[in-house]
Amino acid sequence: MRGIGAALVLLAALGGCTGAPDSGGRRDQEVRISSAALFDPGRFAGRWHVLESHTPGCAGAVQDWRATGPAAYALTGVDCTGAAPTTLSGRATVTGPGGRITPDSGFGRDPVFVLWVDQDYRVAALGTPSGRWGMIVSRSPDGRADLLRAAREVLAFNGYDLTRLAVR
Repeated sequence: MRGIGAALVLLAALGGCTGAPDSGGRRDQEVRISSAALFDPGRFAGRWHVLESHTPGCAGAVQDWRATGPAAYALTGVDCTGAAPTTLSGRATVTGPGGRITPDSGFGRDPVFVLWVDQDYRVAALGTPSGRWGMIVSRSPDGRADLLRAAREVLAFNGYDLTRLAVR
């Protein structure tokens, strides 16, 4: 019986080595996630600079969210949601209340939640309910320190592990 228990423990440990995407290690799945209730798709459109991301090497990357309709975007730039930065391209549509956005490609096809954006749309915290990734973006390459702090607090409030964010 003891051998079977040890084998099951070994199999469970090896199960983490399957190469499957890390779906929960960056965000505590027990914490409820929310999006920005007063999200304005038109104001969100434009260029964003990645300040912090769960993808190493992404800090400083640029993403363009060009409005193609009242609640739709054409996406270009750098995708900061995988193990390494990749090319971001495709379209995304606001599909839910607040800042809930569904990409047709890019972002691992995970729903993008705008968790928070300051009232002037200078800094935003983005993430996905799966917890695969989270990031902080800014209209400027540096971002204001107080807004960056607020974005980090929102990520933490939504269960994200801030120690795993790659920063400049």
